Amino acid sequence: MSRKGLSVDEKRKRIQKIFHETGEFYQLKDIEKLGPKRGVVTQSVKDVLMSLVDDGLVTMDKIGTSNYFWSYPSAAIQSLINEEERQKRLQNEISEAKETRQDTEERQKVLMELKEAKERNEELEKELSKYKENDPVLHEKKEKAAKIAKEAANRWTENIWEIESYCVNNYNMDRTVFKQSFDIPEDLDVLN
Repeated sequence: MSRKGLSVDEKRKRIQKIFHETGEFYQLKDIEKLGPKRGVVTQSVKDVLMSLVDDGLVTMDKIGTSNYFWSYPSAAIQSLINEEERQKRLQNEISEAKETRQDTEERQKVLMELKEAKERNEELEKELSKYKENDPVLHEKKEKAAKIAKEAANRWTENIWEIESYCVNNYNMDRTVFKQSFDIPEDLDVLN
C-alpha cells in the first residue's frame, strides 16, 4: 500500500512547527535538512517556506549574502491581536460615519439621482438584450461556426466517396450495393 502524501496545509504546519519548537533562526539549507525529518520532502521545503513568508507567518531577512528565516508563536498571536484591533477600529469608524451622516437636501438629491440612474441603466440593459440577436460579433461567430461545420461535412462526404471508390476498385463491388449496404443516399453531394 502506498503512503499518502501530505497536504500543503499539513506541510506548512510542520515547517512552522520547526520554528516554534526551537525558537531559533535558520537558513534555507538548515530547513531543507530538518524538513524531511518532519515528513516534508526536500523538494517542497523551499516552496512551503516561501508561502509561509508570503503569508507573514515566517519572517525572512537578508543578512550579508544569506537569508535567515524565523518565526515565533508570540509574533503570530500579536499579529492576530493587531488585526482584531484594526477590525474593531474600522467597525467603530463605520458606525460613527453612519451616526454622524446628516440627512441633508443635497444628500437626498444625490440619492434620488443615483436611484434614477440605476433605473435608467436597467431599462437600457433590457433594451440592449433585445438587440443581442443582431450583435455583429455574435453574428460573425455564428458565420465562422457555420463555415467550419460546412467544411467538415464536405470533408466527410469526400471521405465517404474515397472509401466507396476504394471498395469498388479493390473488391469489385457495385456502387449501388455499397450505398445500400451503408444506407448512403443516392443524392449525397457536397454542400455549396
